[in-house]
Amino acid sequence: MNNNRRFVLIQGKRRSGDGALNRASAPNIGHTVANAIHAGFRIGQPVRIGQVDGRIVGYNIGHFGLFSGKDYPLLVRTRYGTAKCSLAEVAAA
Repeated sequence: MNNNRRFVLIQGKRRSGDGALNRASAPNIGHTVANAIHAGFRIGQPVRIGQVDGRIVGYNIGHFGLFSGKDYPLLVRTRYGTAKCSLAEVAAA
């Protein structure tokens, strides 16, 4: 079974607090997610966050909040829930 899917970044319409569209980080998110994919972190791959086993379930493309996709591009499901992770926080299991 081939799980390779084309990654497409879709721009949202959410506005920042001053009313202007916040698009500055969107290209960086796409680049960061692409780096994660090229580094081998693909959906379905088993990984570890420290001593906790998990599996990559998606990519964080959000550019709002404390854990934006620019810094935390991986969505990892563990027995404790789903976490947004940076590439430095996960290792292949």
